[in-house]
Amino acid sequence: MAGNSPRIGVLALQGDVREHVETLNALGVVPSEVRTIDQLGQVDALVIPGGESTVIDKLTRMFGLAPVISERIAEGMPVLGTCAGLIMLANHLADGTADQQTFGGLNVTVRRNAFGAQVDSFETELSMPTVSQQLVAATFIRAPVIESLGEGVHVLASLADGTVVGAQQGNVIGISFHPEVSGETKIHEYFLGVVEAFLSSTQR
Repeated sequence: MAGNSPRIGVLALQGDVREHVETLNALGVVPSEVRTIDQLGQVDALVIPGGESTVIDKLTRMFGLAPVISERIAEGMPVLGTCAGLIMLANHLADGTADQQTFGGLNVTVRRNAFGAQVDSFETELSMPTVSQQLVAATFIRAPVIESLGEGVHVLASLADGTVVGAQQGNVIGISFHPEVSGETKIHEYFLGVVEAFLSSTQR
């Protein structure tokens, strides 16, 4: 991308990469697909898509990406994780597999597949005043939930029963649902604002 436009990467090892790319394209951003350490080094921010968290974990470790992503997050790189991406950003998992690891960065405990199987998927609209004054379309597919919040974490979205399905800590945003599958752009617009603020603060 030319000039000072933010360089957004989409982790492209597994999951609904195409939908995130299309959502960013709709906002005038041409993201880079990230599969290697070199490609990660070329982006200012990263989107971690939905998919299978255990597969994303194994592949990022296999390709040496996991520790580098964790380091970049610790250094302040803005990151948006949706569904499995939220799982990968959680500091703690309530029901991870025996050897499952995460990138960390979001001081929460997440439970995977908290809503059951794929047949239990549902769509709704959420109030997310930090993100938008309008309701945000949300699609839940085998979605995780945030069971507990640590220090420094701000709730972005909750269901009617109080279940937390979106949170932010600094430049790290994790949501349980998929805005990208329904053409919802407000989350990505908000994320781009976080990226712009980060780049301004670092005087890129």
